[in-house]
Amino acid sequence: MRRSKCAAALVMITAAAFLSSCASGGPVQKPTEKHQVALIAKSTSTEFWRSVFAGAETAATEYNLALTVEGPGTEEDYETQNSMVARAVKNGAEVIIFSAIDYKNNAAAIDDAAEAGVKIVTIDSGVDSDAPSTYIGTDNYAAGQMAAQAALECGYRHLCVGLVNYDVNSANGQERERGALGSLIGRKDVTYSGTINVLAVAENAQAGTAALLEQHPEINVLIAFNEPVSVGAARAVSELKLSDKVWLVGFDSNVEAVDDLQTGVVDALIVQNPYAMGYLGVESAYQLINGQGGNLQSTVDTTTTIVDLKNMFTPDGQKTLFPFN
Repeated sequence: MRRSKCAAALVMITAAAFLSSCASGGPVQKPTEKHQVALIAKSTSTEFWRSVFAGAETAATEYNLALTVEGPGTEEDYETQNSMVARAVKNGAEVIIFSAIDYKNNAAAIDDAAEAGVKIVTIDSGVDSDAPSTYIGTDNYAAGQMAAQAALECGYRHLCVGLVNYDVNSANGQERERGALGSLIGRKDVTYSGTINVLAVAENAQAGTAALLEQHPEINVLIAFNEPVSVGAARAVSELKLSDKVWLVGFDSNVEAVDDLQTGVVDALIVQNPYAMGYLGVESAYQLINGQGGNLQSTVDTTTTIVDLKNMFTPDGQKTLFPFN
């Protein structure tokens, strides 16, 4: 009987507290409820993005945030990205961490999210908007210069250079191309044979690279600007049995790219730090949620490294190629 009276009293106290909160207009929030953060990537299918997600999930656990991760099926589908942004806003995201497929065509969706009160962090590839509080990623112009530096290591007396890039509306790919050309054009020992833009899919990049090499048989140096494009370019060089002639510089690393580096199909890789992009993106989201946005830098440059056969087996080279090991 005494237990029954105590239980009834506890129910009445809880109800009174609930009604008091509603009457005062205050939110009823569970103590364990987590802040919502959405990461919207260019895709979910490459080692690069899986590394980004791993870094983001580690930070989300450390900072006790509820993190959702998604991206479209291809790195050209900016419309699906825009729909994901709108859905993240509707679902209560307080911060969106975003990598833009299309510098201009993603801008309106990001502006709308910011007008709805959502904070924006960009990683990897920027967007034509003033809404982002910070950009975290590679200095892409400098990375293009590094690719040119690696190309110039080929030792050829004269370089005939072809570039294999992805979507012409992607900010990071275009910056990499400008950086590479800025270091190569104007040199007496360099001829620029042209650029092709392909889908960021290995099969498409392979077909495009093969067509470029057949159209321009003088090419003896290729630079490819992201992971799937680099894999496709390497497959084309190997299939055409041109690895002894064509010096290939690629971006990022996965198992296939590392194997190609060992066999000489690929001569150098410009390796970014996607894990840091994901981790620092979520860390920045935490700071924004907690009113520490004033501490954020407008741009955070994550590390980029040239890895080739000379340094790939050194401790630093292995750490760069296999960060999880």
